[in-house]
Amino acid sequence: MNDAPANSRPSGSEARRTPIWSRPERGTRGPAPAHSRDAIVEAAIALADTEGLAAVTMRAVATALGTGAGSLYRYLSSRDDLLDLMTDRVVGELRPYPESDGDWLDAMLELARRQLGLYRRHPWLVEVLHRTSGIGPEGLAWFDHCLGVLEPVPAGATAKFEAIAMMTGVVSLFARGEATAGSVSFAGLDLTRYPHFAAALGRPAPPAPERDLFERAVRGILTGLLT
Repeated sequence: MNDAPANSRPSGSEARRTPIWSRPERGTRGPAPAHSRDAIVEAAIALADTEGLAAVTMRAVATALGTGAGSLYRYLSSRDDLLDLMTDRVVGELRPYPESDGDWLDAMLELARRQLGLYRRHPWLVEVLHRTSGIGPEGLAWFDHCLGVLEPVPAGATAKFEAIAMMTGVVSLFARGEATAGSVSFAGLDLTRYPHFAAALGRPAPPAPERDLFERAVRGILTGLLT
């Protein structure tokens, strides 16, 4: 985004190299701050929750705060900074972490369910998973807690990192599936050309399994990688 004049932004390469959570709340130039970084992040999250991630521009967030877009660059150097802060803020909603009762698999399943709940509250979160920005303090705390839960598992560190990442991938897959449920249409297609697919659609749904698909997927990923 280029919503602010160049002379209102933090100077170039240093701001880009330093993660947003390691920078001061605002730059040293310009008038006294009218808003806090927290207020900016909260306004951006509210906008994303109601209108989607694409609606979150520096100009739109500034408008929600009743200020000009240029003023936000006293707190942030780019929209990427804002997305990083938004992501880390909502990941903080996973606190307080559930206590483990000694069964690491049940504890990890509960963490996965909490993740899914987070994505349901903030559907835009699945859109920022591909970002390459460094993990923030809340994201790191959550990852650290997962590693603590997996402490009794005799697998190596690499396997545990992979298992946590794959669990998050399963959660995001289910969240995306829920968001797009009912949006697929076969109108205008001759399904007789795809006999196996048509037959599968025509079969009655089987009885619901004792454990739902989400639980079976998470348990299957974790046990397959860690045991």
